[in-house]
Amino acid sequence: MARAGYLTGTRRRVAGLALLALLPVGFLAVFFAWPVVAIVGLGFSSGGVAETLAEAQTWELAGFTVAQAAASTAVAVVAGMPVAFLLARVRLRGVAAVRILILVPFVLPTVVVGLAFRALIPDGGVFSIVLANAFFNVAVVARTVAGLWAHTDRRTEDAARALGASPWRAFRTVTLPALVPALTSSAAVVFLFSATSFGVVLMLGGSRYRTLETEIYLRTVNLLDLSGAAALSLVQFAAVVAALVVGAMARKRRESAVRLRARVETARRPEGAERWAAGAGVVVLVLLLTPIVALLLRSVSGPEGWSLDGYRALSGTGENGALAVSGWDATLNSLRTASDATVLAMTVGLLACVVLVSLRRTPARSARAAGETLDAALMLPLGVSAVTVGFGYLISLDALPGDLRTSPLLVPFAQALVIIPLIVRMVLPVLRSVDERLRQAAATLGARPLRVWREIDLPLTARSVVAAAAFGYVVALGEFGATSFLARPDAPTLPVAIATLISRPGILNNQMAYAACAMLMVVTALVVAVIDRLRAGSTLGEF
Repeated sequence: MARAGYLTGTRRRVAGLALLALLPVGFLAVFFAWPVVAIVGLGFSSGGVAETLAEAQTWELAGFTVAQAAASTAVAVVAGMPVAFLLARVRLRGVAAVRILILVPFVLPTVVVGLAFRALIPDGGVFSIVLANAFFNVAVVARTVAGLWAHTDRRTEDAARALGASPWRAFRTVTLPALVPALTSSAAVVFLFSATSFGVVLMLGGSRYRTLETEIYLRTVNLLDLSGAAALSLVQFAAVVAALVVGAMARKRRESAVRLRARVETARRPEGAERWAAGAGVVVLVLLLTPIVALLLRSVSGPEGWSLDGYRALSGTGENGALAVSGWDATLNSLRTASDATVLAMTVGLLACVVLVSLRRTPARSARAAGETLDAALMLPLGVSAVTVGFGYLISLDALPGDLRTSPLLVPFAQALVIIPLIVRMVLPVLRSVDERLRQAAATLGARPLRVWREIDLPLTARSVVAAAAFGYVVALGEFGATSFLARPDAPTLPVAIATLISRPGILNNQMAYAACAMLMVVTALVVAVIDRLRAGSTLGEF
């Protein structure tokens, strides 16, 4: 009887979780899977997919995409390791400022970063593309690795040094193996972001250097070659799935490593060879500042010296009416759109986190397998071409009531798809870290599941939830890929307006673009400071 009751309770719990999962699963199905399948299906129906896959140019594009992503990942890992050392092992004044500084590039709009590196390296090229992608992703490596490094007891490394090992050998044989899960996880994420980079390659590569992402955009928007775009999307999707599988495996190992080790105080003043590592970290921070400072200086520069003409011109539409609305109208539109996207993404993302944690705690093996599948599915929007999703919206969403293709919610839906995976990756590890004994004690005292969530889980994860909302907001504020395809000319977001201004002739248009970039950068830095304050002391979430 007891066993029958236990099985009945388990089945009811799984059924309840299935109902709870309807919203995130339904959102993914309607606003991601359906548009992507629709555009790929349209490409197949028009023929030519096999021919595109057989072309040498297709695999040259794929090779360049993988090569620049691998090079960007290598640079980001090399640059991120000394910064991770600073965050985890060095007692440093102003460490909060360091955390803010390294995270600002990650959430800057791709258009802003493209313009910053264009100001530094006017000729562009492969070198600037690799540097810009690495600039974006140093924070992923530094913060992910530092989170695990702070849980690694340095006494084992000190013991190896006492037995005669050199500083490099002690690091290579003791510390580095312990950091492999975090390194692998962060490298997979950096590779994913670099392989699907759109704005950076578009701004710096021009027509000379194209990746799969920019080629999909060119074939879809300019050439209307849907079969070619569909074929390239399939190649890109295969690479993305491979990166996601590697990242998921490494993330499991990282979470297990953090969970098994209590945080210990590892920070101290650097000694001996540690000074070189700390010095390398400081050099990386200075290099991260260089494009930011260059862009800020460019925003207050004019043909005749220092000038605020670009900021003043934001109240207008630019030289020769480059924009359909004023710069301030584009700013307000960005704020509204990002707010809508954040509310939507938080609703779907938090519900998905609750479902994933509950499925993991369920004894049924099938439930845990379903949770792993849902977790992987939630990451897919990070790697599928934003152009594919955007064009899929335009050819599929007319079947829904109200024809969403003309709705102002179309852009927030696309932006929400981008930030949901980031929110899940920030909140899920924290939610999983809640001591199950607290929840069991509350349940023993008669609390229902909803009250357990309200009284136990929510208070312990509230700061991470707010931080995830702020993080999602700034990412949505700077989203460019899907937004550039979906935003109407009379309602552009600020990144779209910046791209329009920089593509039009006229000194004033360039000054406006750099001024708008500077404003986005300042807003981003302020929000990141709030995020860091909320997450002080937390090392569990990613990013």
